Amino acid sequence: MFINSTFINIFVLNMALPINIQDLIHGHSVEWERLEFKQGWNPEEIIHSICAFANDLHNWGGGYIVVGIAEQNGMPVLPPTGLPQNQLDYIQGELIKLGNQIQPTYIPIA
Repeated sequence: MFINSTFINIFVLNMALPINIQDLIHGHSVEWERLEFKQGWNPEEIIHSICAFANDLHNWGGGYIVVGIAEQNGMPVLPPTGLPQNQLDYIQGELIKLGNQIQPTYIPIA
């Protein structure tokens, strides 16, 4: 996704979430059980979020991990920090690898 000359990645874990991406980023969405903002690519933080969404104890259908936007007090910090464009393919590949490390395999939509 390309917003204001900044590249961010939005990893959607399961498609049944009724949230508009633009509202999520530019609206007044508070971080909660189905939403995680990450300023940059940190595989350890990402796998923890993936596992939390995969456990889905409340059967909410997964969640969103938005990489490239920092979070402060549950709100996105705008403008987004973004991710280097030349690293997007690498990060998406690493995300798939992380999803393959847990059982059952968790396949995100990047």
